[in-house]
Amino acid sequence: MATILIKQAEIVTMNRDGDIFVGDILIEDDRIKAIGPDLHVDPAQVDKVINAANRTVIPGFVQTHIHLCQTLFRGKGDDLELMDWLKQRIWPLEASHNEESIYYSALLGIGELIQSGTTTIVDMETVHHTDFAFQAIASSGIRALSGKVMMDKGDEVPFPLQEKTSESLQQSVDLLEKWNGHDDGRIQYAFSPRFVISCTEELLREVRSLSEQYQVKVHTHASENLGEIEIVQAETGMRNVVYLDHLGLANERLILAHCIWLDDEEKRIIHERGVHVSHCPGSNLKLASGIAETPDMLKLDISVSLGADGAPCNNNLDMFNEMRLAALIQKPVHGPTAMNAQTVFRMATIGGARAVGMEKEIGSLEVGKKADLAILDLINFHTYPSFDVDPISRIVYSATRADVETTIINGRIVMENRIMRTIDKDIVLPEANRSIQRLLKRANLR
Repeated sequence: MATILIKQAEIVTMNRDGDIFVGDILIEDDRIKAIGPDLHVDPAQVDKVINAANRTVIPGFVQTHIHLCQTLFRGKGDDLELMDWLKQRIWPLEASHNEESIYYSALLGIGELIQSGTTTIVDMETVHHTDFAFQAIASSGIRALSGKVMMDKGDEVPFPLQEKTSESLQQSVDLLEKWNGHDDGRIQYAFSPRFVISCTEELLREVRSLSEQYQVKVHTHASENLGEIEIVQAETGMRNVVYLDHLGLANERLILAHCIWLDDEEKRIIHERGVHVSHCPGSNLKLASGIAETPDMLKLDISVSLGADGAPCNNNLDMFNEMRLAALIQKPVHGPTAMNAQTVFRMATIGGARAVGMEKEIGSLEVGKKADLAILDLINFHTYPSFDVDPISRIVYSATRADVETTIINGRIVMENRIMRTIDKDIVLPEANRSIQRLLKRANLR
């Protein structure tokens, strides 16, 4: 059983009391064995000692909306509105994926996530080759809920992305039975219907039943764009969340990405059913989709967490960027005290853990919880002076992903001193370039 001792760090626990103190963390196997101001552990009795003096340790970030399959498309969908972005760039590129490109797209994204302190993701893949994304997730060490995207409807969808309902469901179940619970639960499956526009009622009803049968999450988009909402209303006579509730999908297993354009009835449904909302401010701004009413949702005690979405609608997968944006975009409307640093840091950590149903396992640094954490080096020009500055404010408003020095997931060091341990950068970056060249040619976008 491997043990790691992290010594003399500033520890931001994010536990129920919000304790911040200088002390030690003892990790035994995949869990936090002890934590406190001075653990009196003999360094000779542990496998590895990390001297973290003048460093800050935080819970690993939990990003609740990511598209690893799109990481290769970074810079290929800039300055477009959502539906044009999808139809002109993203769907043609997703339709051109093969096993190799999915694998390297996933590794490229995971490498970026780990380097910026994210330890858990909720990932939505494309229609095909999802097994290769799971292989990348498995080898990288990141904690993930992932699933193949489901699309059995849509006239303007490229042919390779058009599915038969029965095949979409069967392939999803096959992947679930292979990967759900892998590595003692580090990898979990989430049914991933893309959004109402691309899914038949039959498929969505079956997803509801399968989610209940297997007790796994459902991850989809909702109310991201006004044009999307108009289409859903025209087809169903209902708004997005009302329709999902009508189908029985609105419950504590549902994670909805975006939720920018909600009315009062939809907010009520989300609150009463325990639905989780993933707020993606960077993506929402870049696609000009709008600004979600997160302060209102939080006042209603709606579970709101954060995600970067995909690289082509954000261009990075950086939780530091999402925290800062989540706070700043609300202040011109709701005042400077709205969405303070503590609030958005909770959304990025224990809020994300709550969304994935793991708040008793991850999201804070407490004895018995999984050892998912990041060590930050905040000794730099952009983070000083540090005297009499609230540590969480310093992390949210001043720190960047470049300040993440070491990342530990499930008790395993996956990055140390900015050196990746589980992903070979010298292989992944050239392969990513080669993969996107082939994709652009297959998609006739060059």
